Amino acid sequence: MSATMIKEFRLPDLGEGLTESEIVAWKVAVGDTVTLNQIIAEVETAKAVVELPSPFAGVVAALHEQPGTVVEVGKPIVSFEIEDDGAGGSAPDAAAGKREPNLVGYGAVLEASGRPARRTRTFAAPAAASVAAEPVPVAPVRAAEPVESMQVESKPVESKPVESKPAASVPGERPRSTPPVRKLAKDLGVDLVAVTGTGEHGLITRDDVRNFVGGGDLPAAAQELAGAPAQATGLVQARGERETRTPIKGVRKFTAAAMVASAFTAPHVTEFLTIDVTPTMELLARLKASRAFAGYKLTPLTLVSKAVLIALRNHPTLNARWDEANQEIVQFNYVNLGIAAATPRGLTVPNIKDADRMSLMELSSALTELTDTARAGKTGPEALSGGTISITNIGVFGIDAGTPILNPGEAAILALGAVRKMPWEYQDEVALRQVMTLSLSFDHRLVDGEQGSRFLQDLGAMLADPGMVLAMV
Repeated sequence: MSATMIKEFRLPDLGEGLTESEIVAWKVAVGDTVTLNQIIAEVETAKAVVELPSPFAGVVAALHEQPGTVVEVGKPIVSFEIEDDGAGGSAPDAAAGKREPNLVGYGAVLEASGRPARRTRTFAAPAAASVAAEPVPVAPVRAAEPVESMQVESKPVESKPVESKPAASVPGERPRSTPPVRKLAKDLGVDLVAVTGTGEHGLITRDDVRNFVGGGDLPAAAQELAGAPAQATGLVQARGERETRTPIKGVRKFTAAAMVASAFTAPHVTEFLTIDVTPTMELLARLKASRAFAGYKLTPLTLVSKAVLIALRNHPTLNARWDEANQEIVQFNYVNLGIAAATPRGLTVPNIKDADRMSLMELSSALTELTDTARAGKTGPEALSGGTISITNIGVFGIDAGTPILNPGEAAILALGAVRKMPWEYQDEVALRQVMTLSLSFDHRLVDGEQGSRFLQDLGAMLADPGMVLAMV
């Protein structure tokens, strides 16, 4: 019978310069047998949701983090029981202490012993994370049985009592709690180090704080504010929470940082052009009815995207970026067309690589795949980097115009307004026409007003009369 050993898998560096990721979902449970490269989890970086493959073949021994937990790169997330081949572990062990490529990003930094360093985890005794100057007495607690599956049941899990003894403090680690709980504790003057958490993995809840206050060591006013059960009026509970706080993380955190950096780095200028796009909408209807385009999803965005790609041939300055470090303007001789997409996790701007080389059919397929993937939350990191110019379709929300913020590293972004039937001058008469407003924001450091205006003018001319394309290619 062959011997087995425990191998920890630490959250890898996904190669994006990010320092943390959130565990979205586990695809395996404790006791499952997995194969090499089998998908074991979905993790969300600041840019995308990424599937994480297993670096080992073996049995899942422990899942160290729960879904929804933000984990720093290099921290253990899962342990495997694998067969000990007598070689002291996997191939990377030969280079102890050196980061080696390992599937997605990089694996753990190994100790000289050839085994990853284990982090002391004390989920069974939440108070062990205390960093108070004086030890806090800990009441007897129960150690949870190993989790059988990823389904969390509401009934108590049978457990076995363990000895109540002080656990080693973890320097720099604070008691587990959420921002609303910490605010409540601060308002009541409660030191969370002295509170024993009853939530999952020792998480301190609002009830824990209220119960601690109800113990009687605080003034009556503080107990009333805490809403202790013995003295509660029921008013706060009946009305519910007056505010909700959501941690800033994942895509939202990355988007916020990128937008602030862009808004306060690149001097934005936005120009507007309202045009009659009736001929373009008529062309769109004809293409949809054409057998050559059967099975393709065609929308106003499809035709506008193609028109943008054509206009850039005559106005390449909008397809560039400002390199502050090297004091250079980088002119792109290709177009990676970014399309802003609203997803359940926030705004993302995936891009279509080498869109300028695509036919209308190819562009239609690429746009459909891009939007479907983004809405499913499956956009990969490679699709979210390297964009050269972007389009945001605010018309789908019934909005006519806006002042879009540049995607960092790009010189321009175009916002499409809604197509509306409006009275319009047509052949010296007033007629009901289909009208759209284009909003173009550009970086005034490398795009002059004339260049931006002429680009917008040419784009509008093509959409007002698609036949103008013949004069521009």
